[in-house]
Amino acid sequence: MRATGSLILSVMVVAGLTVAVSRAADEPPAAQNEANAPATAQPPASVVPVTPKDAAPPPSVTIIGASDAHGVLGRDVRSAADEDMGHVVDIIVDRTGHVRAAVIDFGGFLGVGSRKIVVDWNAMRFGKIANKSDSITLELTKAQVAAAPEYKEDAPIVVLGASGSLQPLQAVQ
Repeated sequence: MRATGSLILSVMVVAGLTVAVSRAADEPPAAQNEANAPATAQPPASVVPVTPKDAAPPPSVTIIGASDAHGVLGRDVRSAADEDMGHVVDIIVDRTGHVRAAVIDFGGFLGVGSRKIVVDWNAMRFGKIANKSDSITLELTKAQVAAAPEYKEDAPIVVLGASGSLQPLQAVQ
C-alpha cells in the first residue's frame, strides 16, 4: 500500500511540473510585454556579483593510502600482554586542537558494567602486534586501567599515562 501511495504522489508531482513548464513556454518573456523595457537587464540591488577575486582558493588535497591510516573510534585496545582493554569511544583535544588523550570504554560484558577511562595519547601504540593487524596497544596493565577513575563529562579529566610521561595541560587564554 505504501509503494502505491508513493507512486501516485510521484505521478502527481511529475504531472504538475509538466503543466507548469508548458504554461511557462506559452507565455512571452516579461521584457517583450513591456514596450519601455531597457535593452540590458540589471540585477536587483541586493544581488552582489561574484568576481574571481572573491572566489575562495581551491582546497589542498592530500591522499593517504588505505594501509597508512585508519580511524580510531570504535577500535579495540589491547594491552602489551594481549589483554582486552576495551575500545576507543572518544578523543580528547586541548583548546589548540592537539590530541591529548583517548576515552576508552573499559571492562564489563556486552556494555553492562563498563566504564569510561581516559588514557594519554602517548601511552597508545598503533601498529601490528601478535597476529593482530592495525591494532592499538596500550602501554598500561589491566590492573592500572581498572584502578583509574571514571571519566565524566563536565568534570576535571584525570588522564592515565604510562610511566609518568604526561605533561600538565596548559590553560590557553
